[in-house]
Amino acid sequence: MSQTRAGQTDAYALILQAIDVGVFKPGDRLVESDLADRFGVSRTPIREALQRLETQNLLTRDGRSLIVASLSHNEMAELYAVRSELEGLAARLAAQHASAEEVLVLREMVQEDRKLTDDPSALSRANRRFHKQIHLASHNRFLVRQLDLVHRSMALMATTSLAAEGRGEVAMEEHNAIVEAIAAGDQDAAQQALRDHISVAFVTRLKLDSLSSDGA
Repeated sequence: MSQTRAGQTDAYALILQAIDVGVFKPGDRLVESDLADRFGVSRTPIREALQRLETQNLLTRDGRSLIVASLSHNEMAELYAVRSELEGLAARLAAQHASAEEVLVLREMVQEDRKLTDDPSALSRANRRFHKQIHLASHNRFLVRQLDLVHRSMALMATTSLAAEGRGEVAMEEHNAIVEAIAAGDQDAAQQALRDHISVAFVTRLKLDSLSSDGA
């Protein structure tokens, strides 16, 4: 890979990661010069990275400025509908193809993540790792790519459903049910458990958004 190409990739990955972990939130304005200084990258790869992110609808225009995009109610509903189907398929395939070692890793993740239920930000990061591990356990590269795109768009939500009171503990029980279905090789149960998990998360997020709107 050429140095220029590497710079473009690094700039894109750095900005994307900052959006993903909430450093840049929906509505935040991204300025080339500020990003170049922040990441120690020249403005050219920053500009090209911003153009790429705009093409992917992760950034949008506000006049002449680029801002981190946000999701409307309908867009969020559409995203969760797609996520439910794709994640359910990943769990189904994981129940069919996951190795004993992959199941062990998933079980250990659930146990470790139980310790984070009082820290929504840390639990949210752990949650992404858990779901990614299920995607990988599906052993279907095309599905993994599509789920990467879906989870990239999830970063456009300003809050995590895991911030709702009591949601962390319940989510860990849901994760455990998913893993045990995968471990048992029960494809139907694994698929349904993960789809139910996504459904509860969506309902929780809708409630959080409703409370946020009431306080506006």
